[in-house]
Amino acid sequence: MSLILSIETATPTCSVALYAGAKLVAVQSLHIANSHAESLLLTIDHLFAIAPYDKKDLVAVAVSGGPGSYTGLRIGTATAKGLCYALNIPLIAVGTLEAMAHGMQPYNTVRALVCPMIDARRMEVYCLLTDAQGKLLEEPHPQVIDANSFQDQLVDYPILFFGDGAAKCKPLLGVHPHATFIEDIYPSAQHIGAVAYTKFQQAAFEDLAYFEPSYLKPFQGKPAKTQ
Repeated sequence: MSLILSIETATPTCSVALYAGAKLVAVQSLHIANSHAESLLLTIDHLFAIAPYDKKDLVAVAVSGGPGSYTGLRIGTATAKGLCYALNIPLIAVGTLEAMAHGMQPYNTVRALVCPMIDARRMEVYCLLTDAQGKLLEEPHPQVIDANSFQDQLVDYPILFFGDGAAKCKPLLGVHPHATFIEDIYPSAQHIGAVAYTKFQQAAFEDLAYFEPSYLKPFQGKPAKTQ
């Protein structure tokens, strides 16, 4: 049995999931902004309290590898690394956007292109583009959204836009008949875990000492106050 714990902290939604092979055992999500540091370990403990397994049964830990919130990704990565060190098991990283796109595939009945979006502030998002079969057409990247965004693709193909960055794009892109916006779709550890099992079978593990999430942009913190 390949028991894998998955952690998703790239956005205000914090979630954890437990997979036994390709089967989802349990998942828990918290939609509370700025709560990852306080709630992540408690949520993991609660997950194991209700599941018929123990942490020592884990064969790997999977974590959302970005892009997303700088602070959220660091909390998730530090927690995942700590568990891997303590249990002497490997770390698996799954791209946040790739997992979102994977989770949308069963619902893509119109065989559209898939574009998950994560809010990157102002009119910028982190996004990628896949075809209906999940083949990557555009790598994860930051993109400033304007009325001309995705116009070359929308001429020929329907596109599903979703994620917490999609809502602010709808007034500009939603007028196109090929653009469909799906609300209330968030990154989930459930989808991280689904992709992670394939990576586990391939032994696609990260270096515990050197792994860092993919932020795509340099961290921009608030300026320090002057005395």
